[in-house]
Formats: sequence, C-alpha cells, structure tokens
Amino acid sequence: METGRPGGKAGEVKGIRRAGIWELALRVAALGLTLVAAVVLRTDDQNTTFVLQVSPVLPRLNIPVTAKWHYLSSFLYFVVANAVACAYAALSLLLLLILRRGGGKAADMVTALITISDVMMVALLFSSCGATTAVGILGREGNSHVKWGKVCNVFGRFCHRVSIALSLSFIGSFGFFLLAALAVVGLHRRP
Repeated sequence: METGRPGGKAGEVKGIRRAGIWELALRVAALGLTLVAAVVLRTDDQNTTFVLQVSPVLPRLNIPVTAKWHYLSSFLYFVVANAVACAYAALSLLLLLILRRGGGKAADMVTALITISDVMMVALLFSSCGATTAVGILGREGNSHVKWGKVCNVFGRFCHRVSIALSLSFIGSFGFFLLAALAVVGLHRRP
C-alpha cells in the first residue's frame, strides 16, 4: 500500500507518526518538569530562629536566620537554567507543531537546529543540576576540613524543596537527552 510518497509504504508513515508523538510527549514533559523545578526552587525560603548561649550567666540570644534560594549562585544558576530550558521547550514545541504541516529544506534546517539545541539543553541542565547537587551535599553533610557545618538540620524544609527541584530537573534533562537520542536514531533510519 502506498502512502502518497514515491516509494513509501504505509508502515513508514505510521512509524514517523509514532516518533512524532513521542517527541511531542517528551517535549511537553520536559517543559512541565523544568517549569515546576524552577518554580519550586524560586519560591523556596525558610525562616528559623537560632538560639545562641554565649555564657551560662548571660541570657540566650534568639537570632532570626533566613535561607533563600538566591543566597547561593548555584541555586540562581539552577533557576535560570531551568527557566531557559522551559522557554526553549515551549518554543521548540510550537515550531514542531507548525512544521508538522509543512516540509522541505527549511523544515529540515529547523529540525537540525532543534536537535542541536536539545543537546545544548542537556548540557545546560546537567551542569546546573551538578552545581546545585554539590551545594546540596555541602548543606546536608557539611565539610569538616574547612569547618563548614551542616545546615539542612536547621533548614530541613528548604533542603527538602531543593531535593524535589533537583529530582524534577534531572528527569527533565533526561527527557531532553531522550529527544536527542531519538533524533540520532532517526538519522540512522533515513535511506
């Protein structure tokens, strides 16, 4: 059975359509995951009171302490990287929906640019996740060599939300990785 393309078969059209649906689904998932990761960390802050006892004869000092996402540059980088990836996912989704109706050399060029950008998003997200993970481990474990104490025992909710945002971003970056892998597999299937 012919598909309308010269030399095309019905199974080929079905295979192309399925790959398109997977690509759209992965883009929507990556868009949602990076959006939620950016929002979760962007809205993360926690206030607590630190009690300081200088001497047994002096009264205790209650010192208010706040943890906010923008106090650490790696968290700022994480939020910006996820926002960029989210905006890119929305733009690429829109472009792919427009290109599904057309074809030709312009569509091939845009598809190639989207594939290259997918790889760039993987690099951007993995680097921001790596930086945030390093700071998160320091916050949870401390560093006895430089006398940095743990902070997650004081700011538990803050650290928990950082962990949630990191998990979402890692899954979103894996979605972009799968998109790049689908593109490479698609290149090898072409005649």
